[in-house]
Amino acid sequence: MMFKITAYGVRSNEVSYFNDLNKNQYELNLIGDLLTHENVETAKGSDAVLLRANCVADATNLAKFNEWGIKYVFTRTVGFNHIDLKAAASYNMKVARVPAYSPYAVAELAMTLGMMSLRHTTLATSRAEDGDFTVAPALFSREVHSSTVGIIGTGKIGATEASLYKGMGTRVLGYDPYPSDFARQFVTFVDLDKLLAESDIVSIHVPYFPGQNENMVDEDFLKKMKNDAVLVNTARGELVDHGAVLQALQTNTLGSFATDVLPDEKLIFGHQFSGELPNKIVESLRELYPRVLMTPHMGSYTKPALTDMIAVSYQNFEQVLANGHTDNDVKLD
Repeated sequence: MMFKITAYGVRSNEVSYFNDLNKNQYELNLIGDLLTHENVETAKGSDAVLLRANCVADATNLAKFNEWGIKYVFTRTVGFNHIDLKAAASYNMKVARVPAYSPYAVAELAMTLGMMSLRHTTLATSRAEDGDFTVAPALFSREVHSSTVGIIGTGKIGATEASLYKGMGTRVLGYDPYPSDFARQFVTFVDLDKLLAESDIVSIHVPYFPGQNENMVDEDFLKKMKNDAVLVNTARGELVDHGAVLQALQTNTLGSFATDVLPDEKLIFGHQFSGELPNKIVESLRELYPRVLMTPHMGSYTKPALTDMIAVSYQNFEQVLANGHTDNDVKLD
């Protein structure tokens, strides 16, 4: 009998990638929606599920997977906080992830958001759309090559973004408790306070560790930044106190904020709203456009990154079926 995988959050343009990369001819059940309590029945009859961020792999859904004999709960993402690891362990399930994909995907988006904010291009194009082609004082800007960019978290993605800025002649500072030799090619490592004090753009690429670094970007963090600085977050929404960011923007102690991640993502991303957003703070931030730029968690939404995510996911399934484990196992609690 063929091994059956139900994959969730498969967009229409991703279907061909899943099919073309399926060298082992797994039986595929491709679901466009993210996994929820309402559609969990779609996994019945499967041997495994493949998730993406914001899928609901909580104790309730894992109990149903266990009832149906599903023992492989894999994710095609780096992060895995959407999976209840304790529940997975209690059912002796296997959990695996994709530890890396094209680092340029998120790095390029982070740089684009930083540049758009620094050069006020969104304001300019919005004014042009309204028929206003005057060069207003609000469009006056710095130049990135003579600015300082601070990268917090200099793993593959952070170091790649640093390399892009470095190529433009920008001074790049880095902060990371575990600095790598690879990153040293592009950044000058300093302590966090110095980075915040001197950077015109601060870009965050820190993994989210539940119970450890929630709201890392808080009021004290923001006070250490320049009043006209740009803050970019393409990592995880949980890392930022968005209420503190809103206050800093309202009091003009922060120049602008650009983000690809948000709090309450499950309630926001993947939906289209005609009225207010379900999170009041996010709605207040949205109203500050174009000082606030938001994108719908699209950092990894590129051809190379998608190819890497699917190919490594298939490799994970191949390894677990052959050896009982993968190179990318997630340690269960």
